[in-house]
Amino acid sequence: MGKYSDDEIRSCKKITLQIAASYLGISPLAVGLGMRNNLLPIGFAIKHEDRHSESWGYHIIGERLIAYKHGKITNVQVQNIEKNLETIISKFEEMKKDYFLY
Repeated sequence: MGKYSDDEIRSCKKITLQIAASYLGISPLAVGLGMRNNLLPIGFAIKHEDRHSESWGYHIIGERLIAYKHGKITNVQVQNIEKNLETIISKFEEMKKDYFLY
């Protein structure tokens, strides 16, 4: 049994890899790798790159995490949503680049 209840997950302002891992009963590394490889449909892994390094950011959605734990969500169910969000993020990145050019 995880350290967090469903209600505690719902009340979190930010769900970290450590919180999600404790809730699911797996390691934080497994959560991060699962999200990066689109195997864990609980949110989004975002790759940040700059000239010298790369890092990852994670946005975990409480209701998706809860639904996943209770077997009510699969990768198939969120594929279309994630495709649409990827398009939105891509467009936002383009707009951001254009903004900093002026």
